[in-house]
Amino acid sequence: MNDRLVWITGAGGLIGNYLSRSATQATPNRPIRALTRQDLDLTEYSAVRQLFARENPGLVIHCAALSRSPDCQANPAKARQLNVDVTANLAELAADIPLFFFSTDLVFDGRKGNYDETAAVNPLSVYAQTKVAAEQLVLANPKHTVIRTSLNGGKSPTGDRGFNEQLRQAWEGGKRMTLFTDEFRCPIAASLTAQTVWRLVFADCPGLYHLAGGERMSRWQLGQLLAHRYRTLNPQLVPGSAADYPGAPRSPDTSLNCSKIGNLLSLQLPGLTQWLAANPQEDF
Repeated sequence: MNDRLVWITGAGGLIGNYLSRSATQATPNRPIRALTRQDLDLTEYSAVRQLFARENPGLVIHCAALSRSPDCQANPAKARQLNVDVTANLAELAADIPLFFFSTDLVFDGRKGNYDETAAVNPLSVYAQTKVAAEQLVLANPKHTVIRTSLNGGKSPTGDRGFNEQLRQAWEGGKRMTLFTDEFRCPIAASLTAQTVWRLVFADCPGLYHLAGGERMSRWQLGQLLAHRYRTLNPQLVPGSAADYPGAPRSPDTSLNCSKIGNLLSLQLPGLTQWLAANPQEDF
C-alpha cells in the first residue's frame, strides 16, 4: 500500500463517516479526502474529473449512494444516476488504482439465505437492481473490489442513517414500531465494517466480498435487542409480517456467508448480540 491520497465518498453517511474517522489510525501515513455532497456533487462529472486529475488519488473508497429503498422505488431514474452512473464515472477515473464499492445483501431474492459470493443474484427492488448493475461495472476491472454488506448501525453525522438511529428516533417520539418476524439479515456495527475494510485494503486482494455480522436475525429480534439497550426510552414493539408490507417486494432472508473475507483476514466477525455485549459504552 502506497502513501498516495485516499478518496472516501459519502463521508457524510454512516459507513463513510466511520471510514473517515478511523483512517488516521488505520493508515497514518496517507492523506485522506473525506468527500461529502457539500464538497463535491458526484453527478457533476466534469467537476469530478477535474478534481480527480488535480488530486490524483491512489485509492477510492466509494460509499456514496441513494441507499433508502423507498426513495429508489419512487424515483428509479435518480437511483440509477446516483448508484450506477456515478459509480461508472468513478470506476473509469480509477481504472489504474484500487477502488472499493459498497453493495448490499439485497442483491439476493432471499429465498435461501446464507449466501456466499458464488450465489446468483436476483434483485427484487429498484435499489437492489441498481447495485447489481454497479457491481458488474466495478468488477469488470480486476483491480477493483465490491463489498456486499447488510444493515449497519452506529452514529451517523445526520443522526438517521443507522438502523439503530431510526428505531431510537421513533421511540424517542413515543411511536410504536412494527417489526417483521419473517425477514432476516446479518446486522453489523459500522465501526466494525470500517475496521474490516481497512484490513481488506491492506490485504491487496481485490474481488467480491461479503461483510456482515455473524448472526442471522429477524427485524423483530433486532428490535428486541435494541429495546433492551434503550430501555430508558420505554420502547414499544409490535410483531408483524413482511407479507403485509405495501411497498416494493422484500427479500425474506438475505443472510450472508462471510467465510471468504474471514479466511483471508483470519477473523471471526461477531454477531450483533455479541458485539453489543462487548461494547456497552459504544455510542450506538
